[in-house]
Amino acid sequence: MGKPNVLFVLTIDTEEEWRWDEEFPQHNCSVQNVKKLPAFQTFCETLGIRPTYFVDYAVANDEQGSAILREFVNRKKAEVGAHLHPWCNPPYFGKTTEAESHVINLPEEQVVQKLDELHRVINKKIGVTPRSFRSGRWGMKGKTLELLASRGITVDSSVYPFYENEFFHCKGAPVTPYYPSFENALVPGEQQNIMELPVTAGFNVADFSKADKIHSRLSKPPFSTLRAVGLLWHTKILKKIYLSPELSDTKSMIELSDTCLDKQHNVIHMYLHSSSLIDGVTGLLNVDNAYELICSRISRFLAHLEVRANVSYCTISEAATRLTAKEGAVTTQLSQGQHCE
Repeated sequence: MGKPNVLFVLTIDTEEEWRWDEEFPQHNCSVQNVKKLPAFQTFCETLGIRPTYFVDYAVANDEQGSAILREFVNRKKAEVGAHLHPWCNPPYFGKTTEAESHVINLPEEQVVQKLDELHRVINKKIGVTPRSFRSGRWGMKGKTLELLASRGITVDSSVYPFYENEFFHCKGAPVTPYYPSFENALVPGEQQNIMELPVTAGFNVADFSKADKIHSRLSKPPFSTLRAVGLLWHTKILKKIYLSPELSDTKSMIELSDTCLDKQHNVIHMYLHSSSLIDGVTGLLNVDNAYELICSRISRFLAHLEVRANVSYCTISEAATRLTAKEGAVTTQLSQGQHCE
């Protein structure tokens, strides 16, 4: 039996840097991390990766940031999508609360105005009309999907599998690409104007649904006080894994991708934040030489993935286009190392 064919997508939330446990920045946001993007893009190109940069207002409106990204897309080596951070994206409606930092909790009229302004500045400064989108801090609802589709967005990546907090959740959503309902973004629907392409997430066991129920139960009292989730992780009985070099080491990402390949997933979708490319600015990846660590994890992961599968490297919109082909066409069209150009 031959190796499976798989699309590999890398998306980068390209945004300002700040300490995530502090107040949301609104004006004069620092975007020093964009200086790392040219080197990171070169690194991606050496591996054949065609990255997608989900760009927020702070970066798109920055002269250096927009110039760097414009050069990537002009060379047709990357895609620029839209990334909506409510707190730093005009028009402003007062100080952003924790709940309002998630686009899913904003009044729809505010989302309309902010999204249109984000599209305007990306088009003006970078020279592209975004066809892909990810909400800041994750989360999606049907009404916003309908809005995105009306603005020409054809693929969304805001559903964060297995995630929940006190403000929203993505529980029960498919972990593979699907056309979401405009009534409920977490379930497949009839429309085919916008595809949901979630990041790769799951567990080190095959039954993701059962594993998630166990993990969720043990994450809540009284089991949370016993640190049951941590015990299961360290004993490798049950590990919840996101395919991100910020959150997971190479070995864990390989465990997840191997499980997904065994489950016949046809997309492996990795993500990271541009702010993690510089040391210690968010609190997420508190290590020295974060850039080198991220690049090392990605390259070692892909070396393994190419042993296991025939990998085609795509931007997120390219992947969505391939997945909309006739049933069976993806299998017959993919070839080892082929780019989705």
